[in-house]
Amino acid sequence: MIGELLGDASILEGLAVLRDSSASATRDAREEIVARVAWSVVAEPGDGVAGALVAAMGAASAWRTVIDGGTGIGLLAPDNGARELRDGIARWRPRVSVARVGSALRDAAQLGARLLLPGDEEWPEPLDDLDAHAPLVLWTRGDVSALRADERVGIVGARAATAYGEHVAGEIAGDLAAAGASVISGGAYGIDGAAHRAALGVGGATVAFLAGGVDRAYPQGHRDLFRRIVGTGAVVSEIPCGTPPTKWRFLSRNRLIAALSDATVVVEAGWRSGSLNTAGHAAALGRPLGAVPGPVTSPASAGCHRLLREYDARCVTTAEEVRELWRPSTDAASKASRESPERTRLLDAISARTAWDADELARRSGIAPTSVRSLLGMLELEGLVQRTERGWRRRGADERRG
Repeated sequence: MIGELLGDASILEGLAVLRDSSASATRDAREEIVARVAWSVVAEPGDGVAGALVAAMGAASAWRTVIDGGTGIGLLAPDNGARELRDGIARWRPRVSVARVGSALRDAAQLGARLLLPGDEEWPEPLDDLDAHAPLVLWTRGDVSALRADERVGIVGARAATAYGEHVAGEIAGDLAAAGASVISGGAYGIDGAAHRAALGVGGATVAFLAGGVDRAYPQGHRDLFRRIVGTGAVVSEIPCGTPPTKWRFLSRNRLIAALSDATVVVEAGWRSGSLNTAGHAAALGRPLGAVPGPVTSPASAGCHRLLREYDARCVTTAEEVRELWRPSTDAASKASRESPERTRLLDAISARTAWDADELARRSGIAPTSVRSLLGMLELEGLVQRTERGWRRRGADERRG
């Protein structure tokens, strides 16, 4: 099948459009590209069996062994693994189609899309944290640099959002985008759309992960929004052009938002909202999770309150508080330092009349000498202590004002 596709001149022309380097690539490299596209056609997003197989063998070898031949399955995955692999083959083989793979390549090329593969310079490496469930390819439209911004925040929430939720999402997304962060969301109505529009409104970057092909505007009412996103950000999917969105694909898409983001923020969510699925992926990946509180009487905020109560989400209300999820601010760090028990103990041990050296202060306070020296430096910067020839002493209020 792969050889048949590579023998098609229109396929080679499509690859040249989708990937600038394909013209100079070796045949083995082109086989690997086409095989990954084929896997994205036959395997559902996040198929861990397909992902593990491709990671172990390479896309082309895995395709030839499992799809074209299917031999040696027991050697590839003994015991329970063999059963999972057989189940996978049963899922994949009915979808094998030269026409579908060729159409995926041609349609994407005609649309002007790009095809990203793991290992590419533009590939967003945080997605690799998904391991076997990482995407095999990414189909993209727009500026892929938005995927690799220095700071990326996922903002998600209810489709049936309230005016309050859309306002808060817009304020947070706009402030973060204006400061250079890329806003990541799912392109849906409600909170997603408010976040995307706010980022665009300040000239910032935003990324929309779709549950269908990048040639399909879903929801239809966001066709113009997706067009605007392509202008300054990126519209991305792991499934080929022509593929319709389904409920399962929406849930699977959520893992990409969580994986790419430095932190995920849920602005509004019902008790069983799909946004909680995104939050679950973020928590599983060890990504920081924030939730915006709402009125306790609002069903639209019940999911956020659940995250705060049951899932250790941080309460966030501003862009600065969101940024502190992954980048603690200097003010926050200084405040924590100022309120530390060791700082209080050291200040109690320092005399305003008699100077003591650091070792004596360590003995008096019961704090390690290295910590004492570090704290003394901070206290000196704050103007609370003074270094003298004999050691350290506290400064009085009059001295601090002077």
